[in-house]
Amino acid sequence: MALRERRAGRTVVRRYGRTARWFHAGVYAAVLVLLFTGWWLIAGNEGRPSPLSRLFGVPDTVLHTYTGWAFAAVVGVGVAALIRGVPGFARETVRVRRTDLTWWRRWPAAVVTGGFARHDGRFDPGQRLMNIGLVVVLALLVASGAAIALLHGGPWFPLLVGVHRWSTYALTALVAGHVTVAAGILPGYRGVWRSMHLGGRLDRSVARRLWPDWREHDR
Repeated sequence: MALRERRAGRTVVRRYGRTARWFHAGVYAAVLVLLFTGWWLIAGNEGRPSPLSRLFGVPDTVLHTYTGWAFAAVVGVGVAALIRGVPGFARETVRVRRTDLTWWRRWPAAVVTGGFARHDGRFDPGQRLMNIGLVVVLALLVASGAAIALLHGGPWFPLLVGVHRWSTYALTALVAGHVTVAAGILPGYRGVWRSMHLGGRLDRSVARRLWPDWREHDR
């Protein structure tokens, strides 16, 4: 449910609760470490300590592996804590609406102008596509990474390494896109970063611009 209040003469709404914001922060931190150490190793720097390796005092391979297990734990705990919202998240993510095509047609210009077409539901079509991509890619990374760490070789090892590597490429692209939008770098998304930060309090005008249906029906 959205929380509404007055702050410094502005009406703000809360889109995400505290548990969801902490879950997002844990996932965000772990993924950044995984991407940094993963790309460091992909670039052929195994045996050459990265800045993070020096900071934590362990080799990059060890740091990458331990962070991977920590990420899996964060996801498990987060999903358990937010279990009531999982069916709704899945339903909102995979449902296709008639308004989606119109939203996509106007989207390229809207990222600059802010003139997004109206859409139904809690997530816009771009978010729904991003949700699917992140869930699939992160699941592949966790599954392949856990198998690599536990098997230490075998006939399936080269395939697992390939899946892990290509999933890393895909995750990098998805995270770059997500950060570009969520940080409000694009003019049309200006102010959206507050939905996950500073208590999750978002200016009502931003919520109305990006998620008009949610803004009107989630009281």
